[in-house]
Amino acid sequence: MIQGYEVKLEKFEGPLDLLLHLINHYEIDIYDIPVAQITQQYMDYIHTMQHLELNIASEYLVMASTLLAIKSQMLLPKQEFEEEEMDEAYMEDPREELMQRLIEYRKYKEAAEALKEKEAKEQQVYTRSPVVFDFKDVLPENVNAGNASVFDMIGALKKMMQRNQWKEPQDTVIERTEIPIEKRMDEVLQQVKSSKNGIAFYALFPVPTKSYIVSTFVAVLELMKKREVYAIQENHFEELYVYSMEESSWN
Repeated sequence: MIQGYEVKLEKFEGPLDLLLHLINHYEIDIYDIPVAQITQQYMDYIHTMQHLELNIASEYLVMASTLLAIKSQMLLPKQEFEEEEMDEAYMEDPREELMQRLIEYRKYKEAAEALKEKEAKEQQVYTRSPVVFDFKDVLPENVNAGNASVFDMIGALKKMMQRNQWKEPQDTVIERTEIPIEKRMDEVLQQVKSSKNGIAFYALFPVPTKSYIVSTFVAVLELMKKREVYAIQENHFEELYVYSMEESSWN
C-alpha cells in the first residue's frame, strides 16, 4: 500500500473549472442546470479523487456542499404565496448565484484562452536573422500537449474502474508493496513508446490493485507534465489514448 501521497495537480483550476468541464462534457445548458445530474457527476469525480488519495483542496468540498444544498432546496415542495408575492417568489431560483458565477468564470476562461493562443502565435514571430534549426527537437503545434485535460483523465479512470469493477484486495494478510513513481514512469514511457499508434489509457493499468492504480496514474500525469507523453480523446465518451512526444516529433 502506498502511503504519504499528496499530489497537487496544476491543471486543476478550482471547483468552477470542474463544474464547467462537466457542463461542456455533458452538453448541459448553463442557463438551466439540472442540479441533480451535475451534483451526481461532481460527487463521482470527488470520490474518484479521494479513492486515488489525491490532495483535494477544501474549496472542492465547499462546492460539493453548495451543490447538495441547492439540490435539497429544489426538492422541497413549492409553497403557496399570496398573489402579490407570487411574482417575486417565482423569480427566486436557488441556482441563480451559481449560474452567474459559472457564466462569469467562463468569460474569464475564454478570454484567458484567447490571450494564450495569441501569445503562442507571437512566440512564433522572430526578428533575428535566419538560423539553422534542429527540427528533431521541434514539435508540431497540434500535438503540443494533447486535448485531454486532467478532468478527462480522471473521468477515463473512473469509467475504467467501474467497467472492471476493481475493488480493494480482500486478503486477510496485509502486504506492504512499494511502487516507486520513477520506476513506474519508466515502465509507462517504454510501453507508450512501443506503441507507435498510441496506447489506450486503460491498457496502462493491467494490475487491479490500489497501489498500482495510484502509482500509474501519477506516473502518467508526471510524464505529461514533463512533456514526454500527451493524451487525446477524439470525442466525448470515447476511449482516451496516450502518445509519445518523441514519436510525434518531426524527422
